[in-house]
Order: sequence, then C-alpha cells, then structure tokens
Amino acid sequence: MAFRGKEMMKKIMSKIGGEKNLAPGVKQALKKAIPNSKVVMNRAKRGLFAGRHIQFGNQVSEDGGNKSRRSWKPNVQDKRLFSYILDRHVRVKVTTHAIRCIDKAGGIDEYLLKTPYHKMDTEMGILWKAKIEKLYEELGNMEVVFFTPEAEAELDQDFKDMRLEQREARKQLRRQIYGWSDKQKQIEEQQKEDLDKQKQIEEQQEDLNPNSWGGNSHDIFNNRGSSYY
Repeated sequence: MAFRGKEMMKKIMSKIGGEKNLAPGVKQALKKAIPNSKVVMNRAKRGLFAGRHIQFGNQVSEDGGNKSRRSWKPNVQDKRLFSYILDRHVRVKVTTHAIRCIDKAGGIDEYLLKTPYHKMDTEMGILWKAKIEKLYEELGNMEVVFFTPEAEAELDQDFKDMRLEQREARKQLRRQIYGWSDKQKQIEEQQKEDLDKQKQIEEQQEDLNPNSWGGNSHDIFNNRGSSYY
C-alpha cells in the first residue's frame, strides 16, 4: 500500500521523458526534494495530503489494557478548488489539514507556489507545482494591454450582439429541424403587435407632454395669449 520516493522519482522521470530533457542540476534538486527513504501512501499520489498519511498504533482496552494493532487514516475530502491561473475549478482529493493550509495561503495557486518541493511529498503536488510555476512564468512575460472605458463599452456591446445573433441562429435551426408550430407563430405575432401598440402609446404620450414642445409651458401659453392683442 506504500511506495518509496525512489519509485516516485522513476515515475516523474518517465513522464518528463528521461534525464535528457532535464536541465543540469535539476535531477539533484529533485533527489533532495524526494529522498529515497521517504515512505508515501499510494493513494496520496492522487491528491494533496500536506504531510498527512496513514498512521499505525495500538488500541488499548479500558479493562485489561490489552493492546491490538490498528491504523488511523487521514480525513480525505473530494473538493473543487478554483485556480486563477487556469481560470477554472480543479477537482482534487485533499485532507482537511491541506484545506486549512490552502485557505491560509490564499488559494490553490499560492499554496503550490509557496510550498517548497521537499514538503510537497506527493507526486500530484510536485507535478501541479511545476505546471503552475511554468504558467506564471509565461504570464509574467506577456504584454498587458489596457482598454479605455469607451472601448470596453464597445466590446461589451459587440459581445451582446454576438450572443443575440447566436441565439437567433439556434432558434432558426430548431425551427428548421423540428418545424414551427402555429401556436408559436401566433405567440410571436401577438408579441409584435403588443410592441407596436406600446410604441404608439409612447409616441402619443410624448406628443401630449408639454415639456416636449421645445419650451416651457408658461412661455407657450403666454405667447398664445399675446397673439390675441
């Protein structure tokens, strides 16, 4: 049920593609991070355990003090953690101690970056740490472009128009596949008539509103009264 750090090192080297793909000095650093004498649970390679592994001891009875061997397994939970660099949720098995460490660090990305390799005692943690470090390095070399508020508003409007066009295209496609029922036609025609009526009512209200005549209502009535003299 357990495998040593030497076997973990072999698996990592096989996934990388051999020692040829490693820079000079990286293998020695990995050996320091994964000592051969370290015993790691087999299930720990599928999650982040933060140093919590299976423990063994004795169960002592209350009456006679009889001892029987037993084991304590870590409290492992299946969680969805959000990664900002990946911009998505990552489903991973973590211990409750690892959850507290992640909350204290400020997130899964910060926890992987701050935790040194010699404390990242699981295969999954080491691979994720190397991947996150590489992504952050690439992100640091990218050029950042800032948009003006007017440009952002135009982009938002373009996205809204694109979504409306996609929705209309899907609607037309469904009509071509499944047909367009008479009831749906009546509903859409009724909606169009209601919109036309609403527009007519709004136009009539604007015509009757004195503020829309181009001046103050008192000035208009005074001008009308002065025309009689």
